[in-house]
Amino acid sequence: MSMVIASAWVCVRDRRVLVVRPDDIDAFYLPGGKPEERESYAEAAAREVREEVGIALDPGELTLFTEIVAPAHNRPPGTEVRLFCFRGGRSHGGEPAPAAEIAEIDWFTSAESHRCAPAIQMVLAELVGAGLID
Repeated sequence: MSMVIASAWVCVRDRRVLVVRPDDIDAFYLPGGKPEERESYAEAAAREVREEVGIALDPGELTLFTEIVAPAHNRPPGTEVRLFCFRGGRSHGGEPAPAAEIAEIDWFTSAESHRCAPAIQMVLAELVGAGLID
């Protein structure tokens, strides 16, 4: 069993959550990615958000929302992802827009959960349970 560690940003607006779909991948994810060496999970989330959707976040303003362990999408069987999901952080830089390897962004409710990677489906369920999205 191998484990992928990743960090992501949970951005909720109008009872929908921001999601991204990378090039050549059939599922949506939260903006985020793997931490680099000596980078905290919050720093990784902020860097990846800036790279993927052009929003600058202060890692010190991010708070952990949830930690998810789930089968890793688009990885060999038996691979799991441990996803640290952060909320908050004043965004500087306008509206999110696809950048780097991101082909598409959208704002999802739980009705679109089936279009997301397994870990993101679990995050959407937690957001519904917390009364944050529909």
